Amino acid sequence: MDLKVVCVLSAILVIALSTLAEGKAPPTRCQCKQAPRERRNCGYPGISAVECRKAGCCFNASVPGVPWCFAPKVKKVRKVCPNDAPIRINCGFPGITAQECERKGCCFRAYPAGVPWCFYHRMMEEG
Repeated sequence: MDLKVVCVLSAILVIALSTLAEGKAPPTRCQCKQAPRERRNCGYPGISAVECRKAGCCFNASVPGVPWCFAPKVKKVRKVCPNDAPIRINCGFPGITAQECERKGCCFRAYPAGVPWCFYHRMMEEG
């Protein structure tokens, strides 16, 4: 491979990795809906909203005397068997029984024809 190409690819890799290491994923609105008394401090005195969010925390300066930069609530997820046949992801093989499918930890519905009857759960966020 040409040296210039290697240098360019290396630079792109370094930039991409530094961007990933820069901060955590921002919390969702649901994770930040908390009573002020439930807030757990997530920053330092004088932290800006930008720095707080970059750290993966929630920011709300509307209530004095409580942390403005605070830890988000833990996401609650649950496994569900999707009702929409077109979004099923195959977890079995042709002729698998309901018992074999469920033993694998998957969902089983023997209808409709032409779609997987043994398929993976989907994770749904609650709240």
